[in-house]
Amino acid sequence: MDADGPQALCDLCLAQVCSSLEALCSRRADGSLGLSLAPVFPQEMADQLLRNMATKGILNDTTVGIFQHCKELRLRRASIRRCTVSAEAFRLALCPHRLQELDAAWASGSLTGANIVSGLASNPECRSSLRRLCLTGLHVDWESLMEVGVGFSSLQGLRTLNMANTDLTDAALEDICSLPQLESLDISCSAVSKLTALLRCKNTLRSFIGHKLQQLDMSPLRCLSVLSQLHTLRHLDFSEDHFAVDDSDGKDGEETVRQLLEGSAQVLPSLVSLDISGRKRTSEASVRAFVEARGGLVFLGLLATGASSCEILTSQRNLKVTGEANENQVCEALRRYRDRECFIREALLHLYNLTTDIDKPRPDMLKLVLGGMQSQPTSLHIHLVATACVFNLTAQDLAEAMPVCLLTSTVTQLLIAMETFPSHQQVQKNCLLALCSDYILQDIPFDKYFAATLVINWLRSHQDPTLQRMAVAVISILVAKLSTEETVKLGKDVFIMKQLLAIVQHKAMAGVVDSTLKFALSALWNLTDEMPTAARNFIECQGLGLYEEVLETYYTEPSIQQKVLGLLNNIAEVEGLQGDLMEEGLLEHILSLLQDSEVEVGVRYFAGGTLAQLASRPEAWTLGDELHSNTVKQLHESIMTWNQLEREMVSYRSFRPFCPLLQTWQPSGVQLWAVWAIHLVCGQNTSHYRSMMEKEGVTELLRALAAHPDTHSDIRDLSDSILLMVDQQQNHTEPQNS
Repeated sequence: MDADGPQALCDLCLAQVCSSLEALCSRRADGSLGLSLAPVFPQEMADQLLRNMATKGILNDTTVGIFQHCKELRLRRASIRRCTVSAEAFRLALCPHRLQELDAAWASGSLTGANIVSGLASNPECRSSLRRLCLTGLHVDWESLMEVGVGFSSLQGLRTLNMANTDLTDAALEDICSLPQLESLDISCSAVSKLTALLRCKNTLRSFIGHKLQQLDMSPLRCLSVLSQLHTLRHLDFSEDHFAVDDSDGKDGEETVRQLLEGSAQVLPSLVSLDISGRKRTSEASVRAFVEARGGLVFLGLLATGASSCEILTSQRNLKVTGEANENQVCEALRRYRDRECFIREALLHLYNLTTDIDKPRPDMLKLVLGGMQSQPTSLHIHLVATACVFNLTAQDLAEAMPVCLLTSTVTQLLIAMETFPSHQQVQKNCLLALCSDYILQDIPFDKYFAATLVINWLRSHQDPTLQRMAVAVISILVAKLSTEETVKLGKDVFIMKQLLAIVQHKAMAGVVDSTLKFALSALWNLTDEMPTAARNFIECQGLGLYEEVLETYYTEPSIQQKVLGLLNNIAEVEGLQGDLMEEGLLEHILSLLQDSEVEVGVRYFAGGTLAQLASRPEAWTLGDELHSNTVKQLHESIMTWNQLEREMVSYRSFRPFCPLLQTWQPSGVQLWAVWAIHLVCGQNTSHYRSMMEKEGVTELLRALAAHPDTHSDIRDLSDSILLMVDQQQNHTEPQNS
């Protein structure tokens, strides 16, 4: 299945299983889950289910229990990478399986390397079946293994072992190197001080990775002597963390590399891949000599050596190089070094420079950046540069040419970065810059509620005007995209109401018209849309007085007036809050906007909506009959002068607030505004609103209005027109469905 295309049916089914585990399972006495009905899974699908659970972060002592059904869910290639699983849960759920591979990198929950090795060795089948084992990042606890008389050598079938970032000792390495079939070994960032043990597997070892062996205590001559006896070795990684090593340190390692590069090709004759990235004293002359002497070379790691610009490298068609000399080298580094923070950081710095003025979409680069962020979720250094690269790669129109699923994953990772580094202003700024895209915010699926809460929380402690503008813009668009339930939750947060009102007040006091003001007004409008709690918060935060001032201050700014009146319209819809709007000065000002033929229809529309809602409730009207009669009269007369708009001015998530206005006993001005509004949106998107009208009883109310003898002809005509549109849409849809 194309990664950029639709999800495979298998993936969708497994995702459903993952999200429904509680419903599909019963609990054992120890609290772990067991499948209530356990069908026999295809073997590969069992592996995939475990991997999906690990990736989604739902694999733990409770959920891993489903794999105790080892006949129905037969694991072969198991992954518990970065999962919290205890030694006991591991023993019960995974050790009974005839595993061929196990990835337990960075697993937590008191699980040690010793727990894993002894557990696997307790299964006679695993002793011979296990081919690959990854214990990266775990505490080995070698002493406890010795106490029970079990070692790595118990797993006689092992061919590939990864012990990077562990407390691996020389004694444990001796045991490991006695494995009869060991072909690939990674002891990067471990406590090993001697490599002599490698001679025990010199006839089988094909790949040795010894990145950042800072406790290595061997002379260059002795180290090279050991390495030169590994006759079958095809890949050697003797790279270094160039950020961690001072120029005065690591001289022995640098000299070992120099002697290897300049030495005879008879040393390590099978070698086709060498990684010496981070070895800062590497010269171009040494690299040239090495490449010239070895015609079969397929990979050379030269990132952060200063030697990747060596001319001979460009003439080697089959040679892949990691470095900083060109785009290919940088991208190769991002592909190969996902687990190495120092190299991902270095490569991203160079990628940032490469993409500063990019004008063509590069989804391949974005995937590499995303991979680096995902593999180093807690690294500030990585995310500082990666988020800047994301902005470069998605700015302007570049995002629109990217696969949607790639953008979804990228935005999700940006949100994780915002959550992980809440106090780092540059990371937050980079994320906001990348998010501040109409296309991404409007058209890309991601957790918009999570995004809105993150940006709002950022606003709590930051006042930078540039970032504030972006944050308010993002919030404004996101709020409009939330579900009703999510908007309710957000609307209960008094802080966001106060923050947005403070922005409006600051701008209004200065008489400024800018995007920050407009976005803040839009966010407040959307937050109060059919949200009584948010509307009450608005009033309690002194929003009404401020909005009266804004209406008067920005009399010549229709875009501002429309947003202000839209929110007042929302408040007027809420029963119990109409009384707060019963201020004669305010209503007369709104009435003057309704009547003014020089004012844009959009402004007059929302002025009319506010007045119609207030006039529809006689029990809430406290300003006298004369003003009420005049309001209703002016509503009718003004609306009849409006031209139908072709552009979309407003959309509704529900017609429920219209229902009281459509009653046959309402004044004609009130009815006319509601009917005109429904006619407006239905004329622009009949298919969308037809089902809403049916579901909420609006169609029946319109029919009742059209049939009632006292209904004004203007209202009857518009009602008939709406009903005709709805009928035509229904007739158009039915033949297609038949």
